Amino acid sequence: MEVLRMNLAKVRIPEPTNRIYKQECCISFDTPKSEGGLFVDMNTFLAFGKDYVGWNFEKTGNPVYLHIKQTKKAIPEDRPLKKPTLLAIGISSHIFCNVTEIILVLSIVISPILVGVDGGFDNQEPEYDETYNIIILPDYATLPFPSVQLPEKVRLAVDAILIAEGAERKEQLASWTADKKQISEHALTLKQIENGVIVPPSGWKCAKCDKTENLWLNLSDGMILCGRKLWDGSGGNNHAIDHYNETHYPLAVKLGTITSDLEGADVFSYPEDESVTDPLLAEHLAFFGIDFSSLQKTEMTTAEKELDQNTNFDWNRIQESGQEVEPIYGPGYTGLVNLGNSCYLASTMQVVFSTHSFCSRYYKNQNLKMAFDNAPADPTVDLNMQLTKLANGLLSGKYSMPAVQNNDVDSSPNSKQEGIRPRMFKAVIAASHPEFSTMRQQDALEFFLHLIEQVERIHSGNPNLDPSRSFKFGIEERLQCPSGKVAYNKRHDYILSLNIPLDKATNKKELEEFQKFKAQKEAKGEKLSSEEIVRPRVPLSDCLDSFSSPEDVQGFFSTALNTRTTAIKTAGLTSFPDYLVLHMRKFVMEAGWVPKKLDVYIDADDIIDISHMRSKGLQPGEELLPEDGPGGQEESTKVIANEDIVSQLAGMGFNHLHCQKAAINTSNVGVEEAMNWLLSHMDDPDIDAPIQKEAGNNDVDPSKIAMLVSFGFEEEVAKKALKASGGDIEKATDWIFNPPASSGPMDMDATSSSGPTTTTVDPTLPDGNGKYRLIGLVSHIGSNTQCGHYVAHVYKEGRWVIFNDDKVGVSKDPPKDMAYLYFYERIQT
Repeated sequence: MEVLRMNLAKVRIPEPTNRIYKQECCISFDTPKSEGGLFVDMNTFLAFGKDYVGWNFEKTGNPVYLHIKQTKKAIPEDRPLKKPTLLAIGISSHIFCNVTEIILVLSIVISPILVGVDGGFDNQEPEYDETYNIIILPDYATLPFPSVQLPEKVRLAVDAILIAEGAERKEQLASWTADKKQISEHALTLKQIENGVIVPPSGWKCAKCDKTENLWLNLSDGMILCGRKLWDGSGGNNHAIDHYNETHYPLAVKLGTITSDLEGADVFSYPEDESVTDPLLAEHLAFFGIDFSSLQKTEMTTAEKELDQNTNFDWNRIQESGQEVEPIYGPGYTGLVNLGNSCYLASTMQVVFSTHSFCSRYYKNQNLKMAFDNAPADPTVDLNMQLTKLANGLLSGKYSMPAVQNNDVDSSPNSKQEGIRPRMFKAVIAASHPEFSTMRQQDALEFFLHLIEQVERIHSGNPNLDPSRSFKFGIEERLQCPSGKVAYNKRHDYILSLNIPLDKATNKKELEEFQKFKAQKEAKGEKLSSEEIVRPRVPLSDCLDSFSSPEDVQGFFSTALNTRTTAIKTAGLTSFPDYLVLHMRKFVMEAGWVPKKLDVYIDADDIIDISHMRSKGLQPGEELLPEDGPGGQEESTKVIANEDIVSQLAGMGFNHLHCQKAAINTSNVGVEEAMNWLLSHMDDPDIDAPIQKEAGNNDVDPSKIAMLVSFGFEEEVAKKALKASGGDIEKATDWIFNPPASSGPMDMDATSSSGPTTTTVDPTLPDGNGKYRLIGLVSHIGSNTQCGHYVAHVYKEGRWVIFNDDKVGVSKDPPKDMAYLYFYERIQT
């Protein structure tokens, strides 16, 4: 006890605004359920597993920790099952395409309009006893808690830690509600009735029945009433909603969710039919004599119940051709638990950490101790630390074990793993991206590019350690105008985005017969079964050829002719990366210019050779377009959209300005390219900004060019990026990583190459032969990339393995012909 008293200065009582980690170690995936439990630093409120708390003591000198240990309870055999609260669930159907069949999956979407849902889904998960001790390092002196002998400051600090919502949970809830919890339009004008009602701090009961849980305080008249009745008779008796229907008093707050942190209170608006924010909640509570600073949380909010049900409900398993999947455990076979629509992240990271570059950087060549020592005071916000933590979690095998059900290990086919929850990694990688910070489904391609951009950013000072370089390659585009003279543009990319030429389908005869059969069925009013549908099969080699094949570029300004004309564009690669990522562009234009996701099979070979795609650069006898023709510089900087493309897009109902931007950013290549750009950029924050002329080279701030060059970018690329982004450094960086229209050149008005007369290999890029082996797939199931489900398949140790969130097993039939992203590894010779 004397040792503790000597270190009281190192103990802090947490404030409501402090982030308190008590569910997971910040540098490993240890939890209170782990063998050694969890140690919460009582000064910083960061949590550490048994093997890592000593590191924190060495680094910070903080000696006092709250040790939390959860021990599994024995589950009685007669424990009743809880049924899912179906009345709180909106059921919508999605057609999910498997390799040989279409599976109808009922996706469960919890609706926030039903307040007061009792419990979540109880699948006989084990229950735990929780014990606490005060630990003083370095000797690990142990003092039990609770104990009246402990100093008051320690008792108050531990109580505050245990009562507080964990930072992990807070961040998850913030993500879940980020896109839907708005300030209520009724909050600022709410009328409160002077009826003398004073609400006590506890002991609440429904005014119309005996319910003492799931109670809602109407903020207009102070009535305390129960929530809605559920299908099995649990929940409330609908008295709160009935009261609204009678009085139309709009706002209610759930009792038991009000604490000193008012942002966590659950306020519901009946007219708006959703959970809302009340910025005047403190005043509205004080009207009824409620001192919120003294209240403690005793009830789950609607968002918490919603999150609990979405993350715990066991969705229909995706099986390969109806076959059971043999589970695999061990190093490299760790599942990622779905955090709620996080399958895009899980599938991408499983493939990324199967590459030698990421595995070496964050696992083999950097251990957790190195990453922690180099991390800032809060390692939860350090991307390097969290990538190293994730790599160790996935690759060490420490957390790859069967899930425990009813105190028994579940080793049945299709069984889940305990797996790991990538909460801290998701929080730090999404911190700079408004979409990935939400709990909505996202595009796996966009997440991959965002990940690569962030990894490259943190390695800007030491590019030799950058694992994202293994995906980076150069693209050179050649443009020839009618004068016969040529221009060359160069850019870097991380993915090769491919159009799918349906005219190259290998089963045209079957498709023709299917169309006739389909017409006959429709004439009879009959529907096609999934087994009867015939889809086009296009070889991947034809998709690769389409990337390099000549295409017309309208509106190209030729400095040789001093006019805008149509140029012919071809493209090739200046280097071959260690890992080649192929993105299949599956949106096409149907009759009437209606966009639709392409339902097509891609015949992808296990081995491909792209040697023929290497760019040759300026050839003998070719003449470069002059730098400037008469008046050429002024003319070439004008931004002109092809009106045919604009009118066709506008005829489909799109905003005219957006259509112009789509045409300009795809260099007027065609309607399909403009449509693809438009669909990918509709949520851009500057999509409604007026179109401006690009600034000339002389107008670019030299200091900004120097700054981009210091990041490792070429000077010419930096100039173009700053021109295109109006001199904004941040936008220019984004422009470099995400150049307009991957199918079109970055600067269609470029006149000549400033480099030598032959293509030179950029020494900063990896390069080698053009032979590649398929090692990974990310497949998407659903109507578009913003919904449905993502699954990864990785080739490991001579077999294909399926990673379906926290389910990992031997793949019997990997969907090689249905992937959204293909990952190829260069074959070393």
